[in-house]
Amino acid sequence: MNHHRLRELPDPDHLPALDLSQVRERPAADLGLGYGDHAPRILLLYGSLRERAFSRLAVEEAARLLRHFGAETRIFDPSDLPLPDQVKHDDHPAVRELREHSLWSEGQVWCSPERHGQITGVMKAQIDHLPLSMGAVRPTQGRTLAVMQVSGGSQSFNAVNTLRLLGRWMRMFTIPNQSSVAKAWQEFGADNRMRPSSYYDRIVDVMEELVRITVLMRPHVAALTDRYSERREAAAKKTAAAASS
Repeated sequence: MNHHRLRELPDPDHLPALDLSQVRERPAADLGLGYGDHAPRILLLYGSLRERAFSRLAVEEAARLLRHFGAETRIFDPSDLPLPDQVKHDDHPAVRELREHSLWSEGQVWCSPERHGQITGVMKAQIDHLPLSMGAVRPTQGRTLAVMQVSGGSQSFNAVNTLRLLGRWMRMFTIPNQSSVAKAWQEFGADNRMRPSSYYDRIVDVMEELVRITVLMRPHVAALTDRYSERREAAAKKTAAAASS
């Protein structure tokens, strides 16, 4: 698999805002669940190309927490992703790599800035490059999803509400908890790390919940996403192929 567009996570094990006395290092253990033969695989997407993008910084904090909880994480860098339909047949290495990482994932985190009351074009472009199906393969169906947003002003939920709608459209299981960080420029220090706050604590809550629900659901994804309409479609194609042979 290509890894050219994965961001390296700075200080992956440094968690200065986390109260280690209260954290559950393996959140799914509360449910009596182990991680089986591999760690939960989480892909994280952010929605800004600014040099100091708070959606990326929030995703990095989320990735550190997920790693602490025993998950494997990948952060996709969208800086050279073309616009949807800009490249014929989506034949672009960034598009192919994004889809490969989505197929690898068992859960995802989407974090967008709120711009003009909505998610950014950068965020939407990444989601638009993930088709519902690629032949018999579905790169988002059945995966868990956590949604987050950052705002320059007062707290809002416009972006996370849109991300929830998109998650449903992509046939993902969006977890109940979510994060919305208001006045994000106040929440990160000069070292680009998030200061201790109720906003940080909510991100901890969201990542704990994401790990729990991902581990709980992943053995049952095939059954949970089994659809009558898709079975009928597959049967019709098989009948048509047999008739033409």
